[in-house]
Amino acid sequence: MTGPVSVAPWEDPQARPPEGSAFHRLWRGFATARVGVAAVLLTLLSALFTLLQPAPNQFWILGFCGVYLAATLAVRLFGAAPRRALGAQWLLTIGVDLVAIATLQLTHAAGINFAPLLAVPVLMGSVLGPRALAVSTVAAVTVLLMIDAGLRSLQPPFDPAQRLMLQEAMTGLGYLALALLVNSLARRLAREERRAIESQEAARIQAQVNELVIENLADGVLVVDAAGLVRAANPTACSLLGRAGTAPGFNLADDPSWLPLMELAQRTIVYQANQLHEVGVGPDGQPQRRMFVRTRLAATGAQGQISLCVLFLEDLREMEARLRIEKLAAMGRMSAAVAHEIRNPLTAIAQANALLDEDLTDPTQRQLSAMVRQNAQRLAQIADEILSVARVQQQGRANSVTLPLDPSVEADCADWARQTASEGRLRVSLQAGRSVVPFESDHLRRVLVNLLDNALRYAGAHADSIQVATSGAASPIGLRVWSDGPALEPGVQRHLFEPFFSSESRSSGLGLYICRELCERHGAQIGYRRGPAPLGAPREGNEFFVDFLAATVRATEALPPATIGAS
Repeated sequence: MTGPVSVAPWEDPQARPPEGSAFHRLWRGFATARVGVAAVLLTLLSALFTLLQPAPNQFWILGFCGVYLAATLAVRLFGAAPRRALGAQWLLTIGVDLVAIATLQLTHAAGINFAPLLAVPVLMGSVLGPRALAVSTVAAVTVLLMIDAGLRSLQPPFDPAQRLMLQEAMTGLGYLALALLVNSLARRLAREERRAIESQEAARIQAQVNELVIENLADGVLVVDAAGLVRAANPTACSLLGRAGTAPGFNLADDPSWLPLMELAQRTIVYQANQLHEVGVGPDGQPQRRMFVRTRLAATGAQGQISLCVLFLEDLREMEARLRIEKLAAMGRMSAAVAHEIRNPLTAIAQANALLDEDLTDPTQRQLSAMVRQNAQRLAQIADEILSVARVQQQGRANSVTLPLDPSVEADCADWARQTASEGRLRVSLQAGRSVVPFESDHLRRVLVNLLDNALRYAGAHADSIQVATSGAASPIGLRVWSDGPALEPGVQRHLFEPFFSSESRSSGLGLYICRELCERHGAQIGYRRGPAPLGAPREGNEFFVDFLAATVRATEALPPATIGAS
């Protein structure tokens, strides 16, 4: 995986090197060396002039060295690293060095040979500059050496000019070879730096992608060493273990229920073999969460090294839910076909039972006939529900039928409370006024009754343990069904509205799925959240909410809000 990468300064002649780069550090090193050379020159000449006491006309050399030191200090303290391309900044560095050293060499200050100091600008131009700058610097140095050789040939003891010229030419040739070699090495190091930067950036991006993928995996991932110390864990794994937070560094030995996972990891490391096993994790005295665990050996530790094992945790309940969803895809058409086929026999049974009931006089027989009628109606209703859900995708949104929300909710809640004998546990708050919603009455009743049945299954036995509230005057039109039951597990929340998924073994898992399909058919949205009670003292509970499609709010005066009991 690739992305935008930083380019080494050597690769872009017009770019200034960033702070902390290799080019920047080399530039600072050469700038510091220039300051050191200037300081040594000034100190050495000052000491020699103090001991030898030269002619007064030579003391300008000390001032010249002082100016050179000030120039190098200014570049070191205030100068930015130059661009690699030829420019004025190179004249202020290499050019100043050449002028200063050439002046001292040509004037024979204190009788010292300053020619070896010309290696500093040659190296600086070769390492930091382009090849043209390196060759130009060597050419300038060679010319200065040739001029110096010509001047020395005119002075006693009058050495032959040819010999001096040849000597300085050989020195210039050596500088040229040194400059080309150093420049070639610098360019190679620049390419290596560019590759290192690209590799580092690619590794950083890949690490971010890996972290993102692992964090969003549906399976839990644990990286464990031989001692049971968790080196890495994604949020799903921490949730499956019942641990708050996702920070690694905890040990599987901290919780007795995690010991089976620790044993699997140790077995994988010791035997160098992957493991497959089902384990149960959970506190003592509480239902355990069954998980399917797969282990993989991440790193084989040699002597003195650490061995790591990766554990993949999968909630068996979610696996079963996925299997049920797959079964639904295969059974969908068959269920609709079967439901369609049994309607005709049910109709015949109901008609025959009605004709038979007309001739019955025995109370026992009439009671049996009533049972046949009720169960036939129930089977017909189930068949209609299956066919209704099967036709949702084909029919799309329902016709624009509207109903007043508050009266419908009030009547359905009162009827449900009487049938379930829950008048003392239910409290209803109607705040929608005269708001109407695009929903069929039978469908809204089916949604509301299903949510109330679920709430009754988990709610407490005291008053106000189940609450129903509507809203719509100053907020979007909505319906809320709240109960004070325990919080749902994250694994259950993710599959609440999927077909055939239920935390109860006796439930078909179609209730909330049908509610969702009916809501979507009417343009409404249904969801779940953990929140405070709509009425009474603040307390946490489970709340299912339905947000209706924007509907007409009648212009007449709204009904006053009401808070009533279902009784």
